[in-house]
Amino acid sequence: MSVKVRFAPSPTGRLHVGNVRTALVNWLFAKGQGGSFVLRIDDTDLARSTQEYEDGIEADLTWLGLTWDERYNQSKRFDRYEDAAARLKASGRLYPCYETSEELDRRRKVQLSRGLPPIYDRAALELTDAEKAAYEAEGRRPHWRFKLEGKRVAWEDLARGHAEVDTASMSDPVLIREDGLFLYTLPSVVDDIDMDITHIIRGEDHVTNTGAQIEIFEALDAKVPGFAHMPLLVGADGAALSKRLGSLSISDMRDQGYEPIAITSHLGKIGTSDALEVAGSVEALGQSFAFSKMGRSPARYDTADLDRLNAQALHAMDYVTAKPRLAAMDADLGESFWDAVRPNLQKFADVVDMARIVSGPIMPVIEDPAFAAAALDVLPDVIDAGAWSAWTAAVKDKTGAKGKGLFMPLRLALTGQAHGPDMAAMTPLIGREKIERRLKGETA
Repeated sequence: MSVKVRFAPSPTGRLHVGNVRTALVNWLFAKGQGGSFVLRIDDTDLARSTQEYEDGIEADLTWLGLTWDERYNQSKRFDRYEDAAARLKASGRLYPCYETSEELDRRRKVQLSRGLPPIYDRAALELTDAEKAAYEAEGRRPHWRFKLEGKRVAWEDLARGHAEVDTASMSDPVLIREDGLFLYTLPSVVDDIDMDITHIIRGEDHVTNTGAQIEIFEALDAKVPGFAHMPLLVGADGAALSKRLGSLSISDMRDQGYEPIAITSHLGKIGTSDALEVAGSVEALGQSFAFSKMGRSPARYDTADLDRLNAQALHAMDYVTAKPRLAAMDADLGESFWDAVRPNLQKFADVVDMARIVSGPIMPVIEDPAFAAAALDVLPDVIDAGAWSAWTAAVKDKTGAKGKGLFMPLRLALTGQAHGPDMAAMTPLIGREKIERRLKGETA
């Protein structure tokens, strides 16, 4: 059996870390087994769905490397949902209900006051045709509920192991609203059937829904796909993911300078037994993915880990890959420059300030003019790969300075910064003329 999965976002907002993790795990599972990944835009809510958000979803997935093999819009498939609804109505599994939300709320409160579970009592099944006609004459339009069988529904979950849901403890789910709008459940099942989806992979907050969805698959005489319900994300402290992090969009993260492979490595490995290290590619991440590595505890989302992976990705990036991006920032000073600065990068945009150290202008920081003058006196005529070592030895002999007292004043004078790339690699790039001027306190 060839694996086929789907990611079905709603174009009512930007993708954030939570739903991108769902997309990623689906993609990794499928691609690791030579399968297919389907992008299905859940735009049945025509009032809230926008083309801008739809385009944003595609842009974000493409940037992350999560390309799709097939793509669909649910808004173009209403005829298929109508056909399925008609079949369920004909078999007595989809029935009309006329209660208002206020009436249902009162009924739930009464049930709770009596110590009963607040599930729908199926009163609508007792309505006569005359009573239904009377409601419609009042202007009421029915919402439609799926009649559950009230049984234990079991499946072998790829992430959780054996799982069971008792649908007798659930209300019959509403599949169609009073205004005729299909809610998520029925279109999702119909599409999974029509598109031959083999596995549905999502967060564990959907476990209860799975019992009802399996019954709908069975009511439509369809093969039930496999399921995997992943532990949810929590914050670094184990508490619920903060609203700020939970709503952080992928476009925000891109603007903040995070590399796509850092994001995918982070989201793909947290909560698993794999070491939290950056992958060579998203394809390599897929080859190493397995649900057996996934723990049952919530996955901790820590931005400190993401920052570390981001730096790791930049430190491993070769010049050929970096070159076009360096050029776009007017910071392409050659392979030697890239090799000198990449071990110090946290975000790619850091190269702009580092390029300025080489190209100037830099305002030097001279705390001890006498020390700077002494350093200038012994500055080698030729600034090459070995010049820094020879020069600092000569400055030490001349001034008696050592350790931080030797190296920090020289770094501040030449770069204007207290931290940065290896000075032995940077001094040949800066060149003797700029070094001389900066030691004199000139902006160069």
